[in-house]
Amino acid sequence: MNSHYSHLSFFRPARILCFCACFLLIPGGIPVPASAQLSSSARARRAADEPDPSYFTIARLKYPGGGDWYWGSSAIPNMLDYIDEHTNIPVNKEQTRVEIRSDRLFSYPFLFATGHGNINFSDDDLARLRRYLLGGGFLFINDSYGMDKAVRRELGRLFPDRPLVELPFSHPIYHSFYNFPNGLPKIHEHNNKPAQGFAVLDGERVMVFYTFESDIGDGWEDPQVHNDPPNKREAALKMGVNLAAYVLSR
Repeated sequence: MNSHYSHLSFFRPARILCFCACFLLIPGGIPVPASAQLSSSARARRAADEPDPSYFTIARLKYPGGGDWYWGSSAIPNMLDYIDEHTNIPVNKEQTRVEIRSDRLFSYPFLFATGHGNINFSDDDLARLRRYLLGGGFLFINDSYGMDKAVRRELGRLFPDRPLVELPFSHPIYHSFYNFPNGLPKIHEHNNKPAQGFAVLDGERVMVFYTFESDIGDGWEDPQVHNDPPNKREAALKMGVNLAAYVLSR
């Protein structure tokens, strides 16, 4: 078996165990058990710059092509804080950025990509990202405005035999923790079109989730960045919890 597959597969039992033990008892729930605290082996992994699979985190994807992959520096820290405060999921709050060519890619089950500009994967990037996703990984792409053309082009190259499909409002991703009966919340107006959630599927599992005309990623940022109304920002963070819940249950 390819070592990258085994590395990602290693994470899957840990994240399922974490979900079953700590997440299904919310809201309210019970305190995170002492076993979820940092062990000596976890500290060793951290010293070696390896993520502890007992803790959930979101890794920002540093994608090639010239787009502003770094957009919204407060988004992921705020999202992880919200997960920590509103669920029993053990969270690693350290900021993590990863490139497709990094060996650490296969250590993170949840990748986040956002920005406004171009994405342009090499053939090697595509092969590696395809291997990551088919091995159980999840990529959330948030169009912060202006990414749509590049996203659709690159996803077509990534999985030419798997179309990008719009998810129905009944899909589990909209109901995994909080209920969103009308699908994605509309955070920013952009072109005044309805918010849409698209996916690339592996069977029934969502491998890639792409939000268009919604911009929940900007809703995760500090309140003063976009001056979003509190209810909009809350909806964006709640939808982020749903994404985490979905990933941890698959």
